[in-house]
Amino acid sequence: MQTTGVKLDPQTRERLQVLGVRTQRSPHWLMKAAIEKYLQEQEAYWREREEDAQRWQAYQRDGGVSHTAVTEWLDSIGTQGELPCPR
Repeated sequence: MQTTGVKLDPQTRERLQVLGVRTQRSPHWLMKAAIEKYLQEQEAYWREREEDAQRWQAYQRDGGVSHTAVTEWLDSIGTQGELPCPR
């Protein structure tokens, strides 16, 4: 492992100290947990953005199901002439 320094203002440092006492965790543990959570959230966000971009490209390339086709399919559900799900 490698040590990385973080400069904190006095108020943030004090908040970490108080929370550390309340949770019986060290400020170091709290900072590591916060960074790990932030990284997980950001990585998930960027993965989702990439997936969205890929879906959008596929939609632009292949097209989608028309509103009319979906409406006709939904209206047919439960009837004798039920249509297959449009693709």
